Amino acid sequence: MDISELKKKAAQLRIDALTAIHKANSGHTGGSMSCMDLLVALYYGGFMKIDSKRPHWDERDFFVLSKGHAAPAIYAILADLGFFDKSELDHLRQVGALLQGHPVVKIPGIEATTGSLGQGISVAVGLALACKLDREDRKVFTLLGDGELQEGQVWEAVMSASHYRLDNLIAFVDKNNLQIDGTCKSVMNVEPIADKFESFGWKVIPLVDGHDLEEITRAIEKAQKVQRQPVMILAPTVKGKGVEFAEGKVGYHGVALSQEEMSVAIPVLQEKTK
Repeated sequence: MDISELKKKAAQLRIDALTAIHKANSGHTGGSMSCMDLLVALYYGGFMKIDSKRPHWDERDFFVLSKGHAAPAIYAILADLGFFDKSELDHLRQVGALLQGHPVVKIPGIEATTGSLGQGISVAVGLALACKLDREDRKVFTLLGDGELQEGQVWEAVMSASHYRLDNLIAFVDKNNLQIDGTCKSVMNVEPIADKFESFGWKVIPLVDGHDLEEITRAIEKAQKVQRQPVMILAPTVKGKGVEFAEGKVGYHGVALSQEEMSVAIPVLQEKTK
């Protein structure tokens, strides 16, 4: 897809994710919106070897959503790509339904059950190391939240990835500066993020705008050329991006939009799909 098509796709997928959360009357709006452009660039930009008809294809690349609460974003993408029927989005978070509040491996296209923050990147490191040991040409991608970086387990994984020179591992940090209890800096400051990853031996590619699809795709292209180092793409984003009244507001971390709010947000996004 070209950049204009990626922008339209991101708008449509925001609608799909918001609608799923609204129908469930439960879910994480803010973080699902902030990471959507990163995921759209990755999944629709031609960077991943995947096949929706063969979810367990032996040559596929891997993606692990370490910030598992942003599940509606990845669910919207996997449904759109045909990993499962789009009607499953209508049953998000319902007892017995396929799509639960956090990713689980029984869902086609989901590679790791995540939700406990810090564990996803650890799984990604394990997958990347396994691919290296098996001499397989496969990439592993993972996406973390900046609040998630407060977990000590993250840094053990980061250290391991560098030690084993996992240049088949590319991580995104969705730096929206907010978490459920307030700003990331006030809860537990982990800045400077780039310097920390670099000190652990990672190549860091900082973005100016984590919602600029052209910039994101250039960063992924650059990351795939790095050798003998894992790569972190640091993406400044806006919590609730695409829903103007929710942007940058911590109150929309884990709530569904009301019917009135949907009537405001959806028409704006629909215009962006044209």
